[in-house]
Amino acid sequence: MAASYSYSVILEPQEGGGFTVLVPALPEVVTEGDTEQEALANAEEAIRAILEYRREQGMAPPSDAHPEIRHVTVAA
Repeated sequence: MAASYSYSVILEPQEGGGFTVLVPALPEVVTEGDTEQEALANAEEAIRAILEYRREQGMAPPSDAHPEIRHVTVAA
């Protein structure tokens, strides 16, 4: 049975429609989709590919990052 990993993702709605997904623990994973479901499915596929690559290179899977959202006010 394959190991299972869980990663936090950031799902950003886009102005023109669709969603972008970022994975803080795996910064090389940036993907998108027309719907939330599609974007998350694409992220899952990308995460799986990166973990497979890391395994082939003898690298351990990274620990999950737990991002905190903060707001910064800027005078412009």
